Amino acid sequence: MTVEEFEEFYAQAVARLTGQLYVMTGDLQEAQDVVQEAFVKAWVRRGRLERDGQPEAWIRTAAWRLAVSRWRFRRRSADAWDRGSGGAEHVAPPDPDHVVLVDALRELPAQQRRTLTLHYLCDLTVEQIAGETGLSSSTIKTHLVRGRAALAHRLRDPRIEEAPDV
Repeated sequence: MTVEEFEEFYAQAVARLTGQLYVMTGDLQEAQDVVQEAFVKAWVRRGRLERDGQPEAWIRTAAWRLAVSRWRFRRRSADAWDRGSGGAEHVAPPDPDHVVLVDALRELPAQQRRTLTLHYLCDLTVEQIAGETGLSSSTIKTHLVRGRAALAHRLRDPRIEEAPDV
């Protein structure tokens, strides 16, 4: 089947196939989607479609199988969601310290936040961070020092007075 023949076949069959799949699925949008996807699959094998002699039947079958596959996927997803959400009736609120820390981290420049995360959460050394980020070791150290200082300032509790230097 040449490109022109395929385009002509598409023009003649797409509305009919969409209508058929709409009746089969009961969902016009789904029918349009699966018919289009079936035509895309048919494009790749258009030479074989002509030899088989029933390209419309092949596309209809492919579209139906796609619709069933999508339906099964949605069904499994819904079942998994139902299983996963059934047990948790009460979710504890986030720890206030955690919220404060996350807010403080969000205020840092992205590179400082990334460096602190790699160092403290991923437990990477300065050299490992330098290798991963492409920055020099001294730049990594600078980001760590500045990031720690900024966090210390942001996480300081104003209710606690600092002891005067004696």
